[in-house]
Amino acid sequence: MGGRRQRSLPEVDRALRLLDAHYREFVASKPFADETGHPVPSDTRAWSQILVSTLTGIEGIKRKKGADLSDGSDVKAANVWSAIDTPRFNNCIPAGRTSEKAKRPPTVSALDATPYIFFVLWDEQDDERLPRCRVWCVRSNSDPVFRRVCAKWYRQFAADEVSNNFQLHPPRNQNHNVIRNTCGNMEFPLLFSAVMKGSRFQMQEYHPSVLRNGRCRLVNR
Repeated sequence: MGGRRQRSLPEVDRALRLLDAHYREFVASKPFADETGHPVPSDTRAWSQILVSTLTGIEGIKRKKGADLSDGSDVKAANVWSAIDTPRFNNCIPAGRTSEKAKRPPTVSALDATPYIFFVLWDEQDDERLPRCRVWCVRSNSDPVFRRVCAKWYRQFAADEVSNNFQLHPPRNQNHNVIRNTCGNMEFPLLFSAVMKGSRFQMQEYHPSVLRNGRCRLVNR
């Protein structure tokens, strides 16, 4: 039996129920995937977008093309659970898009119309390997540190020194908030964290104030 959930806000309660549902589906499908030699069917992208909308109230775009969320924000996801490669956050900022609708300028101004980028990591905690989910929130159209790192990368992209995939390396199975990139390691503002205790997810942290005043911080490690 799982432990009792601490009293929380309605959006957190819904998020925890969503995490429980996701994990039940993951566990149920894993034996079939293992028996047939396939990856576990886990739609990390969709689950992450639904989770972010549940926590923030920012809706999706109802299957239309464009940004992930109705206000122009994006959601990036990485899943460590039974991963067969090294999960990363891929294509975190616009670059190399060719369609007229998706094309953005090849500079940091490409982020001006993106209020937030949410980063969702599904990993495990401590030696017990407890399933965990964390959500970081970056105010991408205003955060000075994040934009400075991105501007450095855009300069490298313009000089053909990097591909069009701006990758960020999350703290997989590690208990900190540092996201790594060759242009700068940053500590991201944590919006939400939950870990499975017993048979249900329980909230560890929830900081909705980062939607208003969260800021990235450059770190050396």
